Formats: sequence, structure tokens, C-alpha cells
Amino acid sequence: MNILEAMEDPHLFGGHFSGDTWSNWKALLAGFYGLPLEGGAADTFHELTRREPPQSAADELWLAIGRRGGKSNVAALLAVYEAVFNDHRAILAPGEVATVMVIAADRKQARTVMRYIRGLLVDNPMLARLVVRDGAESIELSNRCAIEIMTASHRATRGYTAACVIADEIAFWYSEGANPDTEIINAVRPSLATLGGKLIALSSPYARRGVLWRNYRSYFGQPGRILVAQAPSLLMNPTLPPQVVAEARAEDPIAAAAEYDAQFRTDVEGYVTLEAVEACTRPGPLEVPPAAGTTYRAFVDPSGGVADSFTLAIAHHVKGNAVIDCVRAIKPPFSPEAVVEEYAALLKTYRISEVTGDAYAGEWPREQFQKRGITYRKAERNRSELYRDLLPLLNSERVELPPLARLSTELVNLERRTTRGGRDSIDHPPGGHDDIANAAAGAAVLVAHPHEIPKIAITFAR
Repeated sequence: MNILEAMEDPHLFGGHFSGDTWSNWKALLAGFYGLPLEGGAADTFHELTRREPPQSAADELWLAIGRRGGKSNVAALLAVYEAVFNDHRAILAPGEVATVMVIAADRKQARTVMRYIRGLLVDNPMLARLVVRDGAESIELSNRCAIEIMTASHRATRGYTAACVIADEIAFWYSEGANPDTEIINAVRPSLATLGGKLIALSSPYARRGVLWRNYRSYFGQPGRILVAQAPSLLMNPTLPPQVVAEARAEDPIAAAAEYDAQFRTDVEGYVTLEAVEACTRPGPLEVPPAAGTTYRAFVDPSGGVADSFTLAIAHHVKGNAVIDCVRAIKPPFSPEAVVEEYAALLKTYRISEVTGDAYAGEWPREQFQKRGITYRKAERNRSELYRDLLPLLNSERVELPPLARLSTELVNLERRTTRGGRDSIDHPPGGHDDIANAAAGAAVLVAHPHEIPKIAITFAR
């Protein structure tokens, strides 16, 4: 049974996908699987891909589709179709399982896709009889195939024999690694080799970087085994109220162009390259203990203990260079007062007794540090200005960073955005974090400009 027959069959997926509102998706998927396309369907395929329909099935499908365009529903459909209608038992080794891997940006998105999958498979009387085990993150079938959801991690995705890999919202994978999307795709491609499985990536586009952008730039409109499509939300989902899109465009035209028109953003650029960060990273140790006769400065990024880490960085100045001696991060949940106690003790081992913090965090940091003999004054730079002043230090290798993977990841993932007023802003990407990077940047900038800021500084953000 081919994908179009499955989408139309009332006993399978027809109740969800047989309507005309899915006609553009059907044209796209028919072309991907090498099915004949005629008339309006062929025109739609060309509109979406800027190429003629292929004569045979493609190996990879890369989709830049606007928000609310039906991507998660289609991801679930393809996961169930590939698991149910492809029998790999003749190829599998004894005890081996063919896995349809559905990789999402985070656990929340992964749960959303799994709900769609369960609705199409477990809740379908005809298909439910194939289910051997229905777990929270995987569904095992009697044909020795399993559908498993996982979050974006190149380590967690290794070791599988994959029948299909579906990468959901790949443009927003920032969970780990300086280039997590590239690392994960490189990790799963060998998993697909045994069974000749398909790689399918679906996402709203974002910045002009990453593996989705590279494949779009290289293969959109080009013949071959890699198929790339681009489409706005309203084209793929005619049921989306046009007013939703119109209001988004009125509020922020640039963001709406990416969110709903599926255009890669031109106002977002990378901050620093991985190569520049690696050139500044010492091989070891992770922390440099305090030395006699050295003056140290510190920078802390507090948190209330719910969402963000509470971070601290300590640095000193050596011959025009900034050396980050120590970086600490306490992940939530935690007691803010207990973290202040721990950090105040650490500051004193480096003979630091005066710090600076802004007023954004309120009075509690001032009170808590002061209780422990640490005084402070207001910082002169905000977060974006710190990153601005850190960049020349990184590019000229005038800062020494500790070998901390999370610090490297946060620095490389930072983005430079141009606002509608023409001003540049540097911050973490959507769904990302920069708690450690903020502390390290503050400490490095403080010691690199000793005459400009005479006091040790701690900044309180968020």
C-alpha cells in the first residue's frame, strides 16, 4: 500500500487525511515516494520544490514549512506508515529491531508528536492489533519494528538500526553540542544504511545556518535523491485563519516571514565560530586554583532556582589577556540562598570581597551576598554589550576559556539580531540558554578592561 492509498483509506488514515485540505501534502509526499503525478498535483509539486517530479522515490526529504502548516501531523503519519507498511524481518539479524526514530527539539515537542502517533496507531482498531508494547517513549510492533521518540542528542541516537529517521523542527535543535543538528544527522545516517531507510526533516525555517539551511541552499530546485520543499503555512494548511497570519505580519513582519511564510531570516546571524572558541579553550585544567599575588574578578548570573542556572565566573588579567580561572553553574531546582552561600565561600578563596550587580534582580542578591561579607555595585554593561566586547577577545585569542563543553555550546549558539530600529542585539536563540556564557563574558570583559571598570563585577540578570 502506498502513502496516498493509506491517507485515503477510511480504515487507516482516511479519517484524518482524506480531505481536500491535505491535497498539497499529498502531492508532495507522492513525489517523495516516486508515485505518478499528473495535472494539478504535478503543478503543486513543482510549486513546492521548484523541480519536476522524480521518477523514483527520494532518499531524503527536507521541508521548510511555515508554522501551523501540519508538520507534526505529517511527521506522525510518516512514522506510522514507515513502521507498519515496510517489513524488514528478512534483513534483520536475530534479536535486531528496525526502529523508526522520531527526534524532536525537546521533550515537550516529542510528547506532542507521540500523541499524534498514538492517535493514528494505537487508537486505530485495524492497526492496534500490531502493537506489542505501548510505552511512554516507544511503541513496539509485532513485525519487529518500533517507533521511538527521543530528544536531539547525538549520543542518544547512536546504536540503532533505523528504518526511518524523522527530524522534527530541526532548525531549533540547541539542546547540546555546538552544532547539534549536524552532529545528530551525521550520527543517524549510518543507522539508515542497513535497511535503506529514509531521512525526513521537517521544520519552520529560522536563521541562514545549520543543516536545514545548507540542504535548502544546495538542493532546493535541484534533481537528485535529496528532495527539498518550501511552503508557507496557508498553502499547506488552508484551515489556518488568515487573520492569524495577518496579525503576526502587522506585529513583526520579519518574524512572520519566517514563522508563516517559511522564509529563512536575514536579521539573525551567528555570533562566533566554533573554531574561534576552540582556539581560545585551554586543554586543562577545568579550574585554575587561586595563586598568591594575583588579583581576581568575578561575575555571576543569578537565578531564582526555577528555570535558569545560577552561574559564576572568576578571571584574572595576564599580559593583555583575560584568563577564565573558574566557572560554576548550579542547575535548577535549588535554593538561591544556598547557592549564594556556596559562591560567597568560593569568592573568598580567590580573595574577592567586592562585586557589582545590577538592580534587575531586586534587593535579595545584595542582601544575601552582603550577609556573607561580599559587597557590590551596579554593572555598567548589559548582556548584549558584554557579548559585543567579548567578541574581539575571542577572535584575537586574547581570552583563555576553560574546557567546559556547555560554555562552548552557549557561545557558539549566540545570535546577533538586528532590530527594526537598526540596532544590534546579541542573545541566545529561541529555546536556548546562555547562563554560563553570560557569566564568562562578564568576567572576561572586566579583566580585559581593568582601567575602565576598577571594581570586580557581578551582574544579576533576569
